[in-house]
Amino acid sequence: MNAEAAFKDTLEADMLAIGSAAREAASLLATASAETKQVALRAAAAALREDLSTLLAANRQDMAAARARDLTPALLDRLELTEARVEAMAGGVEAIAAQPDPVGRVLADWERPNGLVIERVAVPLGVVGIVYESRPNVTADAGALCLKAGNAAILRGGSESFHSSGAILAALHRGLAAAGLPEACLQRPPSTDRAAVGHLLRMHDYVDVIVPRGGRGLIERVMREATVPVLAHLDGNCHTYIHAAADPSKARAIAVNAKMRRTGICGATETLLIDREVAERLLPPILEALAERGCELRGDAAVQALDGRVLPAKAADWDTEFLAPILAIKTVEDLEAAIDHVNRHGSHHTDAIVTEDAAVAETFLNRVDSAIVMHNASTQFADGGEFGMGAEIGISTGRLHARGPVGANELTIYKYRLHGQGQIRP
Repeated sequence: MNAEAAFKDTLEADMLAIGSAAREAASLLATASAETKQVALRAAAAALREDLSTLLAANRQDMAAARARDLTPALLDRLELTEARVEAMAGGVEAIAAQPDPVGRVLADWERPNGLVIERVAVPLGVVGIVYESRPNVTADAGALCLKAGNAAILRGGSESFHSSGAILAALHRGLAAAGLPEACLQRPPSTDRAAVGHLLRMHDYVDVIVPRGGRGLIERVMREATVPVLAHLDGNCHTYIHAAADPSKARAIAVNAKMRRTGICGATETLLIDREVAERLLPPILEALAERGCELRGDAAVQALDGRVLPAKAADWDTEFLAPILAIKTVEDLEAAIDHVNRHGSHHTDAIVTEDAAVAETFLNRVDSAIVMHNASTQFADGGEFGMGAEIGISTGRLHARGPVGANELTIYKYRLHGQGQIRP
């Protein structure tokens, strides 16, 4: 057997061993008390803070390698850890710990005429495989959310964040040890080889659901190859629509923040729509503010006429998630045209309307077919932490099981419990 074949056999065996250990750990976690999970999460948060210098040193290794590979500014921004970002990770883990336990919730209950009492009760999914790129903080977010929901997790971060994710996972393991829980509750593949992902996607005997988080290429590969159910979104082609009844100051502040706060996240606005009748009055100060912040502007003919810095928009721009300081801008005739554009070109992730007309806002919120719809707020709020979930494992744009930010509650499924007094079926 040559070395390559031996490596493939060893990797497959390692992945199956990880899956088997995760299945055993999931059985233990399913009945772990709320207090045990809280102890683990609080200890993990403390370990993240205590290991700050170790985390930053590991991240410097990853950042140096990423720059040598000429990764894009958006990917570098996602990859970088700072003291503030480590503190945000630790705070997110603590926020997850403080939430009510999602396991054991009675979602519904009723009594049948024959006296049977039926309950629908939340239970863990089991073993969750998470495949993600760049962002090392996903290791903490996903690990903590899975633990809170009583799930074991196999965390396969991108090769570019290997050292950072490993240091974060070590801190999570210290939290597990403090609560008397095995390290197998949170594991990662032993190799950065892409073949490890392939094994994970087909481990249906051990893995109950796959959650991919990354670019379109990763998501499409996971959805194409997985024999395990997938909870995913393809991209975040988000819109902000400025209606004729928008408040000018709100429109300017929201549009600029929605695009430029962080351009590399899936909740960043990629297309700005504005009613034609107010474009000449409301759009110039928005274009000026965006240009001052270094945003490349691409617009239709009406937008170009308002500012010489606006480049002509191409047809593909309306369907593009730029993940960069680039914004496509289009004038529309009215609310109907805006809704049609969003539903036709959007990715069903997050879309917002800016207006002071409550009836118009209600129509937009009801008819735009997206996981998250907003009124007078920046699309950058499309984040589990901002929703009060502590963190998120991702934003689902699908229609099965969960939609929008996937927090601890969304990482549970349910079963039915029946209580009788000796009833038999006639």
